[in-house]
Amino acid sequence: MARLMLVRVARLVATLLVVTFLSFIMTSLLPGDPAVAILGQDGVQNEELLRQVQDDLGLNDPIIVRYVNWLGSALSGDLGESYINSGQEVSDVIADRVPVTAQLAVMAIVIALILAIPVGILGAYKQGRWQDKASSAGVQVALSVPNFITGIFLIWFLSVKLDLLPASNWNRISNKGIWANLQTAIMPAMALGLTQAAIFSRLVRSDMVATLKENYVLAARAKGLGDGYILARHALRPSSLSLATIIGINFGALLGGTVVIETLFAIPGLGFRLINAISQRDIMVIQGITVFLAVVYVVINFLVDLFYSVLDPRIRRN
Repeated sequence: MARLMLVRVARLVATLLVVTFLSFIMTSLLPGDPAVAILGQDGVQNEELLRQVQDDLGLNDPIIVRYVNWLGSALSGDLGESYINSGQEVSDVIADRVPVTAQLAVMAIVIALILAIPVGILGAYKQGRWQDKASSAGVQVALSVPNFITGIFLIWFLSVKLDLLPASNWNRISNKGIWANLQTAIMPAMALGLTQAAIFSRLVRSDMVATLKENYVLAARAKGLGDGYILARHALRPSSLSLATIIGINFGALLGGTVVIETLFAIPGLGFRLINAISQRDIMVIQGITVFLAVVYVVINFLVDLFYSVLDPRIRRN
């Protein structure tokens, strides 16, 4: 077990190096010169000043040198400063925005699980019957509608028609309290969560259908155990491996994929800040946020891999 853990950690470190390097390279290849963004059009006409700024920022160094320098600083927690907002640390930008985006992602996953698990279990238990067909049709509709369309509909229905929730903005828990926060968070979280619910329910259904045909489930039925007990106790847990995988993958994807929803609802999260940084050609902020999201994605999947042994003890022997 200890050897397996060491191998996994070594793979994690190697993966993180590759991911951070590729993210750094791709960010560096984005069009636009940060020095031009800093100096503006008037400064561009002064070639000597332009070259000086480029040298100060290390933009003329070879890409591998820039990466090594950046990696050394990043390992100590220094992701650099914003080119546009002088003195603003990239790590501070991320620390300020992560709680917002993370809350949206967590709420979206929770909403998705609350909807998906009962629907998936019902579809598997009633396989081929009208309940299964109706739930499959609803899942297909949810998969076909983009989350920003869902967001627009929620704004129209809950904000415009019913006047129940604010259409945009964000209230932090530390400033306005949890109730005011939830009022601004529930609609974007629902917009993100409905698509995830459709994906999760399909996974639960397909895995549950296979699990219900296993010999130990048939034996439990032969003992006279109730269907509800069998579904919850014997079938759901071994049917959760694929679900655990996709939750980890989708949570990492949600952290970086909330750009449209955050823009639609004017939410000050990582995605919203990333869009602003791209429009301003603020390479250090783009680079920092991109690498941070990539690292979180890899680490979450590593933790999901370890969690397999908790869900299914048979994996511990492999």
